[in-house]
Amino acid sequence: MCNTIEAIHLLEDKLQSLLSNYEFLKNENEILLQSTNKLQHQLIESQRLLAEQQKEYDLLKIAKTIDGSSTNTRDTKLKINTLIREIDKCIIELHK
Repeated sequence: MCNTIEAIHLLEDKLQSLLSNYEFLKNENEILLQSTNKLQHQLIESQRLLAEQQKEYDLLKIAKTIDGSSTNTRDTKLKINTLIREIDKCIIELHK
């Protein structure tokens, strides 16, 4: 009977230890999930800013080529033709 009581106490101690570890891991998991969510939001924001800056860069590049310097005449014509094609595509899409 003494061995049974000792076994029960040992089992209780192990169970308490497991519950303690479970709570610790549960809290750690919650902290890691919050951190992951925060990092995902930062990544999305960084990607959005990068896309905005890329658009701005492209617009500045177009503006620079349209500026009319004689060295970029060919580039200017190519950019204008590209813009006209894009506008034509938009007009076609509007008519559908």
